[in-house]
Amino acid sequence: MKKVFLFLFLSAISYSQKDYPKDFISPLSIPLDVSGSFGELRGNHFHSGLDLKTNKKQGLDVFAVADGYISRIKISTYGYGKAIYITHPNGYTTVYAHLQKANGVIEEYIRKTQYNKKSFEVEMFPSSSELPVKQGDIIAFSGNSGGSGGPHLHFEFRETKTEKVVNPLSFGFNKLANDTRNPFLQGIVAYPIENAIVNKSKKPIAISFNKQADGTYLGTKVVTNGKIAFGINAYDHCTNPYNRNGLYKVNAYLNGVLYYQYDFETFAFAESRYINNLIDYNRMKEMGQKVQKLFHYSDYPLSVIKFSKNNGIVDAQPNTNYNYKIEIFDYHNNKATIIIPIEFQNQEEVILKKEEVKPYFLKSRVENNYTKENVSVYIPENAFYDDFSFDFDVKDGVLSFSEENIPVHKNITITFNDVTGLTEEELNKTFIASVEGHKLGYNKTYRKGNTFSARVRSLENYKLAQDSISPRIYNVNFVEGSNLKNQKTLSVSISDNLSGIDTYNAYLNGEWILMEYDYKTKKLIHMLSDNKYKEGKNDFKVIVTDDMQNSTTFESHFFINN
Repeated sequence: MKKVFLFLFLSAISYSQKDYPKDFISPLSIPLDVSGSFGELRGNHFHSGLDLKTNKKQGLDVFAVADGYISRIKISTYGYGKAIYITHPNGYTTVYAHLQKANGVIEEYIRKTQYNKKSFEVEMFPSSSELPVKQGDIIAFSGNSGGSGGPHLHFEFRETKTEKVVNPLSFGFNKLANDTRNPFLQGIVAYPIENAIVNKSKKPIAISFNKQADGTYLGTKVVTNGKIAFGINAYDHCTNPYNRNGLYKVNAYLNGVLYYQYDFETFAFAESRYINNLIDYNRMKEMGQKVQKLFHYSDYPLSVIKFSKNNGIVDAQPNTNYNYKIEIFDYHNNKATIIIPIEFQNQEEVILKKEEVKPYFLKSRVENNYTKENVSVYIPENAFYDDFSFDFDVKDGVLSFSEENIPVHKNITITFNDVTGLTEEELNKTFIASVEGHKLGYNKTYRKGNTFSARVRSLENYKLAQDSISPRIYNVNFVEGSNLKNQKTLSVSISDNLSGIDTYNAYLNGEWILMEYDYKTKKLIHMLSDNKYKEGKNDFKVIVTDDMQNSTTFESHFFINN
């Protein structure tokens, strides 16, 4: 086993020193200011690129960073919004996301496809000869589309063959994003493992620390009577002191010997959800803190973990003192060091860990099936990271779990069987809802007769609910019958109370027209520059349907007279 760890360690070192091509230019004409770093800890994933600020503006030129061809274009309401992918001859693909719109012939190509498919959301895979680009070509304009929280450019590098994402700073962009600040430590957490007591606690406990004159963080002495592990809450400032970015690399040493290591040089998208095991998920849910664990209970295939001895768990022995050192790095090799003294000491438990006897024990490596009343839960193998005991109940039609703060890696299936007491009309509008207080959340639900199933990824409360309310169409930007010769757009607002918008279609004089949907503003917008109107009277119609197929139609008319 030691040889295996050594091989992994040496392989990790050699891989991190890979010589990536560096003949790229910046995708923006302004200095690069990184608001989101590669590998940064996000909601349920690692950030797969760099978020580059655009001075809080939309419409900045976005350049092709090297020669290549546009190999993929995806226009989506959520996620990356409007995104362009350029394949380069050196084996890498660059991605430009949250765009406002594409430029020139690229935008024409997109519009033509949208009208042909009669859909705002489209995905295209042009051939290598259709949309070639040269380094420095303006391919698009920066925006705020999709799931963006504000105007910026999301910029990625991917290996073309594997689609693994690679840190863009490795391609020479570290020289364009100046960083001279050391990472910053916010907190240290010590974890008693198995039946150990740490600082008189069987629960994870925060460790106080001080910053020394040389910049080193010194933690107070930690006493334990057994196994112990650590986690840190830390961030990096990167290009300015106001950004809180993720770390690039973390090394942990026990008495000077490497004990745990991970870095964000590259990873696969399939690994991204393992963020829920890299962090202390329970602490994040309860306290909002993203503590990065320097250990794991069970092995799991997260490639950013480059070295692990004893899973990062220190087995403290009597009459022995230990020195635990953590080094946190940003990509520019700015470093902060944390020293934590450890001492073995027998002690009594003061902070108790509440132990409950629970009737079910889940083994994470095998399939599990549970049934109570008319509700069944199917859990596939490896849906959870570790084994645990739990309980679940069905009361007044609500399925509840005793362990809400355990992360779910794979979808589990919840089924309400042989539902009675509902009419056919009510059954058609029924779905499995997540329940949080009085708030209901929609889950895509599959019906077979009187049985309803949904695949979910959290241990929330669930019950059957109905949605029979149609979407709203409102805030139309013109008065019926008015002359719009000086107007640039047609727009309406749309919303749905529960299951969410499924489809939206608009028509001018009976012909389908493109309306772009921004879910953040709830607006559908048509550009009159598409020239789909006619001289004189124009009939305008919008049809919006929610996920339970409740539908609303709005009709009006306007004139365009010169």
